[in-house]
Amino acid sequence: MPAEPSERNVSRAGGPVAGHADEPHTEGLAERMNWLRAGVLGANDGIVSVAAVTVGVAAATAQTAPILTAGLAALVGGAISMALGEYVSVSSQSDTQKALIAKEKKELAEMPEEELAELAELYEAKGLSPATARQVAVELTEHDALSAHLEAELSIDEDEVVSPWNAALASAVAFTLGAVLPLAAVLLIPEPWRVGVTFAVVLAALAGTGWVAAWIGAAPRVRATARVVVGGALALGATFAVGSLLGTTAAG
Repeated sequence: MPAEPSERNVSRAGGPVAGHADEPHTEGLAERMNWLRAGVLGANDGIVSVAAVTVGVAAATAQTAPILTAGLAALVGGAISMALGEYVSVSSQSDTQKALIAKEKKELAEMPEEELAELAELYEAKGLSPATARQVAVELTEHDALSAHLEAELSIDEDEVVSPWNAALASAVAFTLGAVLPLAAVLLIPEPWRVGVTFAVVLAALAGTGWVAAWIGAAPRVRATARVVVGGALALGATFAVGSLLGTTAAG
């Protein structure tokens, strides 16, 4: 006897959802993708920004205290900045989604016939015959009018409004975890090899975050990874050059 389809794989009509095994048909996809994106970007920024600061200071001085101070300041300030930035950005997106949902609810309550006709027109525009489009609109409206209109008109799921708190937390935590790597490398490696090893560690970590980001977005892995690594190398090279110049000037 075949197993019953799980609730997550049941369509609105009550039957199993058709689709390929590798396609994401589960609920909450937008929310998970949102914090995954914020986490990967946060880790990438933590690696690059803190590595750039510590490498720049290490190029100017071999003393551990200034490197540690600059690195910790960059870590704390960057984590807070990333969290605030994500919170503000995702809050705007969330507020817009909530406003659109509220507007749709009001229109369904005040003008149900006009909304039904609008839904039928949308399905007709997608290629259905007028009679079929009307029938589909009627059946979906009877089952869940709000969901039908949100999906057809706005491509929004009421249960998948993004959370700014999740994005902010993921971004701050990921930034901190990413920042710890270059900070530890530049502090723990002996001075003669400090900058070179830090460069290597940072570029390897960036390759990892670039690959993960490409995987999440279903983008070409090699191109995305190379782009992140090259960008990180340029940032490190620039700050190292500035630190070396300032260190030479101060010594002179």
